[in-house]
Amino acid sequence: MIIDKLYERVAEKGFVCVGLDPVFDNLPEKYKELGVTKGLFKFNKEIIDATKDLVAIYKPQIAFYEAYGLDGLKAYKKTVKYLKKQDLLSIGDIKRGDISSTAKMYAKGHFESELATDFITLNPYMGFDSVEPYLPYLESGDKGVFVLLRTSNPGAKDIEYMIQEDGRPLYYTIGDKLEEMGKAFIGDHGYSALGMVVGGTHSEEAVEIREKYKTTFFLIPGYGAQGGKAEDIRNYLNNFNGGIVNSSRGIINNYKNYPDGEEKVGHYARMAVEAMKKDIFDYE
Repeated sequence: MIIDKLYERVAEKGFVCVGLDPVFDNLPEKYKELGVTKGLFKFNKEIIDATKDLVAIYKPQIAFYEAYGLDGLKAYKKTVKYLKKQDLLSIGDIKRGDISSTAKMYAKGHFESELATDFITLNPYMGFDSVEPYLPYLESGDKGVFVLLRTSNPGAKDIEYMIQEDGRPLYYTIGDKLEEMGKAFIGDHGYSALGMVVGGTHSEEAVEIREKYKTTFFLIPGYGAQGGKAEDIRNYLNNFNGGIVNSSRGIINNYKNYPDGEEKVGHYARMAVEAMKKDIFDYE
């Protein structure tokens, strides 16, 4: 199963997930000169090639490609194709949340077409029937999803924290249902291919969430630029597995912190990955 493969990659390479979220207008000149499609892809490729022995999985966020129309989507396609060719795992960060036939078409597009990735992200807050159309792909064992539970943005408190009749915040109602749905897709290492997105910027309930959802693999955003700290992140991991920790800007833009950075994008991305791993591993 794909979730077992992810577990094994984390065990082998560590828990880092690199968010491939490049802004074309801000790229080094050598990449902008290539145009949108080649420029975005070559930038991503340099980062992938420099970090692939240290990184469990890569997560291109589709908005950073859709923003440039068809040329941007071609770069997205080339990026996910390259990851697959290199036998590297990928998450299409698309956060779809529609229902019925529309959701089925999203699933087909991002699990079967040229845009296909190993995992995708989903938004369940329209209802659980917005998740169900993706489940047949999980049954095959070849695909997985990460569903939003409690996110890392300040606005999460507007909806996700709303208190329900049982006195608990809404995200626990969501999590309980997702955990139950995910039991049908548990792999050999004890985790389900139906994972959850749990923001790393809120640590108050981290221990409880990890203990409560034992079979759920977490995608943990928020480290670095969004303020997530090592002590917060560690609470969501289980012996440094059972989750992947995403960093986007902190890794792919690290070159901007050095005078020679534009000539060594991959080198400084690798440095950022190494520093991130050391920070989380060594925190006391």
